[in-house]
Amino acid sequence: MEIPEEVQAAALRKVAEIGQKRAQLLAQAAELMEPLREASVHAAKVGAGRNRIKDYAQVSPNTLYGWLESAGIEVRAKAPAKTATTKKTTTRRSAT
Repeated sequence: MEIPEEVQAAALRKVAEIGQKRAQLLAQAAELMEPLREASVHAAKVGAGRNRIKDYAQVSPNTLYGWLESAGIEVRAKAPAKTATTKKTTTRRSAT
């Protein structure tokens, strides 16, 4: 018979192991953000397409355009949100 405290301790060790790996990966990702920003801005300055930069950098449009704006590169205003439209439908006549 397993002791509940031992089962819990084993489960918590697994959580701690995975949490530590995650923290290390997040730290590595944070270290890469500045070089990625610099490379993305440079790519835009030499004429690379912004969608391609965004896709290769694997960042959101907001992140990329924020980087470009802070580097003094012109970014057009965000398009207004589209509103839902109501589609007119025709009524069916019942076959009576």
